[in-house]
Amino acid sequence: MFDEKDLILEAKHVTRRFPAPGGRKLTACNDVSLHFYRGRTLGLTGESGCGKSTFLRLLVRLDAPTEGEILFHGMDLTKLRGEELRQTRQQIQMVFQDPGGSFNPRMKIRDIICEPLLNFGRIRPSEKDAAARKYLEAVDLPADFADRFPHSLSGGEQQRAAIARAIALEPEIIVMDEATSALDVSVQKTIIELICKLQREKNVSIGFVSHDLGLLQSFAHQIAVMYLGSIVEILPGTDVKKARHPYTQALLDAVFDIKMDFAKKIQPIDGEIPSSLDLPPGCPFHPRCRYCAGICRRERPALIAAGPGHKTACHLFGGASW
Repeated sequence: MFDEKDLILEAKHVTRRFPAPGGRKLTACNDVSLHFYRGRTLGLTGESGCGKSTFLRLLVRLDAPTEGEILFHGMDLTKLRGEELRQTRQQIQMVFQDPGGSFNPRMKIRDIICEPLLNFGRIRPSEKDAAARKYLEAVDLPADFADRFPHSLSGGEQQRAAIARAIALEPEIIVMDEATSALDVSVQKTIIELICKLQREKNVSIGFVSHDLGLLQSFAHQIAVMYLGSIVEILPGTDVKKARHPYTQALLDAVFDIKMDFAKKIQPIDGEIPSSLDLPPGCPFHPRCRYCAGICRRERPALIAAGPGHKTACHLFGGASW
């Protein structure tokens, strides 16, 4: 589906465990393998607490994996330290869920956008005005916003400023953690349109985390579905309705659309998500799956091909009819 020469970043069998009381371990990410390609968007979805945000933090090295590799053009980021690691941060930038919380409230937007450029010697202090204007215009904000403080901007404007800061270093990858979840629907639409425009112009790879599967399928080239720290399905963004995993199908059934069949009853997922402190054996979804069989309780299914660009981790995939 994607040309391997465009592969920029590869997460290979990444696991992140956190120490917990009583000598136990909390598994936030469990053997995650994903690929990021130039000019393509990978959407990552799943319920709250499934490990999506933790995975993004591992990619930008705000945290380190317990196991596995994160390869940037073949170079393992998990082994980098000091100045070598700092230099790679220019190529992988992050947009946070709460842009206001990621800004210094005492800094003007000009300084917020230009800080990374100054840190890496890309511009001189005398060039800040021109640089701020350039990147504000790139995200469709007026140049005079450079003199404002973050609190004087709306949520959508703050998120545009955060994107301006992320693209200032001309990175190869931008990862976005629920970058539109706090915005109303009309503002979400304009932010997504902006992201797509910037991707076309700069050929940048984007990783986008969202609870909203309906939103992701409107612009993501590929979607990975995460449940309890594990990737249970990977499929093309244009073929989400071909999902085979019961969890992905349940997420699809919960998507609200004006074209949906309102006479069709929405089937909730039974039961509660197991604790990440005590992962169930076998398939992580089996305690809540209506198709659960004996093998599902014993053996964890591997991601197997289900079509072009489509993989699913389900023991029942081969012979079951959904």
